[in-house]
Amino acid sequence: MMKYLKYVLAGLLLPMSVMAAEQVPLLQNAQAYESMLLNGDWHYVVDVQEEGYYDYRMNPTPWGFFNNAKPQHPEDLIEYDFDKSPTMKIPSDWNTQDERLFFYEGTVWFMRRFLAAPMQDCRTLLYFGAVNYDCHVWVNGKKAGHHVGGFTPFNFDISDLLIDGENVIIVKVDNKRHAEDVPTQIFDWWNYGGITRDVRLVKVLPLYLEDYSLQLKSIKTRELTFSARLNKKESGHKVVVSIPELKLEKQFTTDAEGTVCGILKVRSKKLSLWSPENPKLYDVYLSLDTSTYADEIGFRTIETRDKQILLNGQPIFLKGISIHNEKPNGGGRANSADDAHTLLSWAKELGCNFVRLAHYPHHEEMVREAEKMGILVWSEIPVYWTIDWTNPKTYENARCQLRDMIARDHNRANIIIWSIANETPHSPERDTFLGNLAQYARSLDNTRLISMAMEVTSASNYVNRLNDNMNQYVDVVSFNQYIGWYRDVNDAPKMRWEIPYNKPVIISEFGGGAKYGYHGDKNQRWTEEFQENLYIQNLAMLDKIDGLAGTTPWILKDFRSPRRVLPGIQDYYNRKGLLSDKGEKKRAFYVLKQWYETK
Repeated sequence: MMKYLKYVLAGLLLPMSVMAAEQVPLLQNAQAYESMLLNGDWHYVVDVQEEGYYDYRMNPTPWGFFNNAKPQHPEDLIEYDFDKSPTMKIPSDWNTQDERLFFYEGTVWFMRRFLAAPMQDCRTLLYFGAVNYDCHVWVNGKKAGHHVGGFTPFNFDISDLLIDGENVIIVKVDNKRHAEDVPTQIFDWWNYGGITRDVRLVKVLPLYLEDYSLQLKSIKTRELTFSARLNKKESGHKVVVSIPELKLEKQFTTDAEGTVCGILKVRSKKLSLWSPENPKLYDVYLSLDTSTYADEIGFRTIETRDKQILLNGQPIFLKGISIHNEKPNGGGRANSADDAHTLLSWAKELGCNFVRLAHYPHHEEMVREAEKMGILVWSEIPVYWTIDWTNPKTYENARCQLRDMIARDHNRANIIIWSIANETPHSPERDTFLGNLAQYARSLDNTRLISMAMEVTSASNYVNRLNDNMNQYVDVVSFNQYIGWYRDVNDAPKMRWEIPYNKPVIISEFGGGAKYGYHGDKNQRWTEEFQENLYIQNLAMLDKIDGLAGTTPWILKDFRSPRRVLPGIQDYYNRKGLLSDKGEKKRAFYVLKQWYETK
């Protein structure tokens, strides 16, 4: 790795540049570059009426908080001061960091100082892991960019905005809900606002590997497909891929588009395939001219054959659980490797080899930790319930979130399913919207399966028939059902499921609520016994479904939701977890664990 950066107590010495600030395509594997985390204490100002952005007639004002203005004379009127405002740990959500903001949805401004100095021949990217939801960024009072979407990373080239000495980043974050957003106004999880994931200053050379992909094409031929794209359209640059453990190295030359692609043949017969039983990752080095970048990549194949899912050519039953990206033991947005390890360890104890990361892309450490632990992943964008299907801006928003989810994680071996939606009502407009998303996902990455959580809409007495036009776009038919919760649990033994597609089936949700420690008869709602019986009846029912290839019951642990208001039972928690929010196991946990032991 090249050593150009100097560290000082208050920040990082970074380069100056003459190029304009702009949002640039997402940097693949940002962790591989020399960078400085800007996590820590950020000053914040709560701006309920957005007076820091608009004047009293709701027109954008040039005198906004982004100027970080200070009085120059005793008579100057400036009605904010970041330096005198309280601080909040970043990354975090403001709902759990400030009790006054527990239910708050609106605008909060954040400010952080750091040191920089001019350096030649390098660039600076300001990288955000995620900000929920609408985010404007200024550096030294000048606009760096704007981003919409609460769960995907983005980066700005801020090289020309840096000054020699102390620099100031100001971020306006707005998590208000709107009908045209993705997700829309109504969703069943907590709308945690804030800078919820890592913030980095990343040093790159003027020419760098913007994106690359390395995938196993064939087990039989032991061929790897490789592609890469530079940040500029320049030909003649040498890109070298090296996997020392496999004694493999190959050089490529960029074309006029600044891209390379080709096949690498693994000569060694000892290629170890990634699987839940053997989560093997290889050290991979990618060189561009004189620069070298490192990654850890596993190799496996995923495909379907009739009603089976095949991992590395062999049928696999996906023993899964759904998980929200919420901290264990107390709530708040999960954002660390420790959070990920705790949640995934609970899943492993349950017997899982698969998790559905619902209903939006989780933080990167969650995916990487699952990869190390041998857990397969379903990754999803928040096209949830009733999206504004006819709004072009809504579609473009969803498309961008899908693009950035895939861009960040397409080299992670454990991700086997890209999911494009959850529980969406049927209509021709919806079919067009989702059909286009499915085709776009496949154009970006044809090495994984496409799915979505459908709804069963055709029911006659005890016959449930899945009938969804999206069947033609997905590789795996997945649907949610809540027999026993929204319908009498005694109906479960009588149920017959008709799934008229020759494709594998995943039951992407089932379950019911129980408060940990609340006991009673099995027909008494909210008791652990009620949930336990619901799982017993449902699992017996699911065993009869033709083509069942996996399940991801709802959900691993209780999570916060403003829709769950029943005092003494819910208290703003969805209680469908198999564990309490503090990790206490409910009786149904052991029912599912025992069933998975038979699979």
